Amino acid sequence: MVSKQPFARRILIAFVLMTTLVSGLFSLSIVAVVHFIEENLVSEELGRELSKVLEEDIQQGRPPRLDSMTRFFSSEQPQYAIPKLFSGLPEGFTEVVDGKNAFYVYSRKNNDQTYLLAQEQHEFEAHEQALFDVVLAGFLLTVVGAWGLGLIMARKVMAPVSRLAQQVRHRDQLHPLAPPQAPEYPDDEVGQLAAAFDSTLGQVRQSLERERLFTSDVSHELRTPLMVIATSCELLAEGNLQPREREQIERIGRASEEMRDLVQTFLQLARDKANESALVGSSSLAQVAAEQTSRWEPLLHEKGLDFQRSQEGPDHGLYNPVLLNTVMANLLRNALHYTERGFVRLVLVTDGFRVEDSGMGIAPEQHEQIFQPFVRGSEARGEGLGLGLSLVKRICSKQGWTISVHNLADGGSCFTVAFNSGK
Repeated sequence: MVSKQPFARRILIAFVLMTTLVSGLFSLSIVAVVHFIEENLVSEELGRELSKVLEEDIQQGRPPRLDSMTRFFSSEQPQYAIPKLFSGLPEGFTEVVDGKNAFYVYSRKNNDQTYLLAQEQHEFEAHEQALFDVVLAGFLLTVVGAWGLGLIMARKVMAPVSRLAQQVRHRDQLHPLAPPQAPEYPDDEVGQLAAAFDSTLGQVRQSLERERLFTSDVSHELRTPLMVIATSCELLAEGNLQPREREQIERIGRASEEMRDLVQTFLQLARDKANESALVGSSSLAQVAAEQTSRWEPLLHEKGLDFQRSQEGPDHGLYNPVLLNTVMANLLRNALHYTERGFVRLVLVTDGFRVEDSGMGIAPEQHEQIFQPFVRGSEARGEGLGLGLSLVKRICSKQGWTISVHNLADGGSCFTVAFNSGK
């Protein structure tokens, strides 16, 4: 699993852990060496002294010549009787601790007799404890120093990465004249990252330029043939036509009008921040609703549906007429296609509106999917490609509106658009 810790913190943690491991092993090695020296050198020293006592003093009947911290014991001589504390010790070196007292004891057996040398080790223990305290203090200071040094190193290592992130975040990187990032960095991993960013950004700029050319040139060029189609339909409608012919002319006119609205919508959506002044609201919700009612009410009545428009609360906001018309028109179109009998309602509320129908409803598991491109309901109708609700979702996101859907208790569906997040 990939760690979600900041990269600088991961560097710091790795550095501190490595230092802790190395210094810990070094400290343990010092302790092990001290114990090794203690056991071997002291054992060798006590063994020599015991041999000297037995060969030079005891055999000649003299008392052992030892310092004040070392005492001699023997199982064959009552004056040197072995204390209970030292009885039963194995042959060789042994460290004996009795409360606060500690002794080095060296035992040797000769002809079923036991000889001991016991040396008090208070002074050595004090030096040993002082050494261990120094080792522990050094270990802790090393860990603390590693933490401080790790912070400095992490900042040094991450400084160019942070600088690159700040430049990417604050510069207008999509501007055609924005300078490349790579020349400001050495040819290392960060420089390669900056070069990769420049390369990817160049591709993004090309894609945006192609989109800009389409929206600014091609979309504008589409208006001319659409206007010709609309004008031709108006002229043909003035002639003496059969009902069937007039119906087809009106259908062509509606399709031309819808296409003109779509072109205008796509132009609005493609505007960048520099042209967002064109997105300023100029129409009220009631005005847009009245326009859409006049457009869709005849089609709904023609299909035998009862269309109802009501207002449950006042709304005093102004909205972009092109985008709001597109959202409301797509929702009413869906209601027309997916409702065979019953009603379609357009309900205006404060900061939003609802479109309700008595159709077949939408399966709960599809409530999120239907807003994705090219996704259509299980009972798809008409010749659409499943882009209408995707376009509605995109417009709502751009305007800061929210759209949601739920099924009505008596069947059918309800789409709700809320403007409150966009104000």
